Amino acid sequence: MAERFDLVILGSGSTAFAAALRAAELGKTAVMTESRTLGGTCVNRGCLPSKNLIEAARIVWEAQHPRYPGLRPAKIEFDFRELVRQKDAVIHDYRDRKYSSIVADTDRITVYDGHAAFVSDRAVSVGGRVLEGEHFLIATGTRPFIPAIEGLDHVPYLTSDLLTSDEPQELFDLPRSLVIVGGGYIALELCQMFHRFGSEVTILERSRTILKDYEPEVALAMTEILCEEGVNLVTGVQVRRVAKEGSDTVVVAEKGGAEWRFRAERLLVATGRAPNTDAIGLEKVGVERDERGFIRVDAFLRTSVPYVWAAGDVIGRHTGSQLATPVGAHDGGIAAANALGGERHTVNHAVIPRTIFTDPQVAVVGLTDAEANALGHRCWCNTIPIELVPRAGAIRDPRGIAKMVIDADTDKVLGVSLVMRDAGEVIHEAAMGLRLGARIQDFIELIHVYPTMAEALKIVALSRYKDPRKLSCCAE
Repeated sequence: MAERFDLVILGSGSTAFAAALRAAELGKTAVMTESRTLGGTCVNRGCLPSKNLIEAARIVWEAQHPRYPGLRPAKIEFDFRELVRQKDAVIHDYRDRKYSSIVADTDRITVYDGHAAFVSDRAVSVGGRVLEGEHFLIATGTRPFIPAIEGLDHVPYLTSDLLTSDEPQELFDLPRSLVIVGGGYIALELCQMFHRFGSEVTILERSRTILKDYEPEVALAMTEILCEEGVNLVTGVQVRRVAKEGSDTVVVAEKGGAEWRFRAERLLVATGRAPNTDAIGLEKVGVERDERGFIRVDAFLRTSVPYVWAAGDVIGRHTGSQLATPVGAHDGGIAAANALGGERHTVNHAVIPRTIFTDPQVAVVGLTDAEANALGHRCWCNTIPIELVPRAGAIRDPRGIAKMVIDADTDKVLGVSLVMRDAGEVIHEAAMGLRLGARIQDFIELIHVYPTMAEALKIVALSRYKDPRKLSCCAE
């Protein structure tokens, strides 16, 4: 016999939980499904575990490479397996407090384990159960994209799921050496982390630059920083095949018409994300997907089927969305309210701050220079080195840049890109500015605490009118 709910949610990550909680607030019933671990990617194998170990690696690295004369290098002994165990303990605690306990505290939200798929236009099957609903929300997220590389089927390789908890693919031993295929944000975070723990790391990126969707100044700054640390970064290279040779993996690639060979103990594939939409029975209900498999939605997060909604990473870039946990959590609540509350809220993805947790961090919001010009803006933009920010000098960490993109006719700030210490914290000032329609003068006239990294925003704004190298402290 089928069980009936007001909202049937495929998934149990941040998007799904936000939707289930909103449904409960509206006095409705919701059921979530989960084929892996409650909480989805972010808490179990994404944001939380990676940032935990990235910070541990930073501590190890900074002890060995002190920035201050007078501080002697110190080698911190560490147990990688114990670091993994503490990472798992953090995940378990967070999952229990932020996910499991929430479900346990309400009788309006149910969770069923197992792979969920539509079996008809109004029913989903999971773990032998049939779930019927007034409305359905697809929040199945994404998984690592695996490119078609000759030999990959016969070679053991890692993906970003290596940081998972309680699953067979979890990595417990630090690789002696590592080749990473890919040059996006996941590749950079993991490459620096493993390098700082002591692995010999090579990055292979097929584009001419890493972070190809970011400002070129950001890519250049991070290239210099990673190479200076000792990462072997190879761009403009096409991976052709991989093979196992003894205990190592050999990657054969082509660059400049010549064949290159890279050998390492482990291979990590970090070439993007693919939507989890290929095995959930969408053909049974008629939900449309794009050519990459992401679900098409309108501004209300409704799919091509009126009673089926989608939100989170599974919609890709539709409605201007971004693959990011806070975006999914924000949109999950909107989807549930629209479906169950009769509301008609549209999503607004114009201002989404994002951060790459390298050291220094990369943080961006709004449009790049190229994007702004493509939209017809007559732009003014400028980039300053972070060495001009007083706090950067005070703490002896001048690495990075700050770039601001401005509409030259209206003075409205269109985008900001930062590479610097604490960039992920500072970017929220820029994001709020963009949300409220700030002009360049607003950043200049705002009194900033001295000395802080946030002054980078004021200094880059001032650079439109003055040479920031000739300003005294706090001067305008």
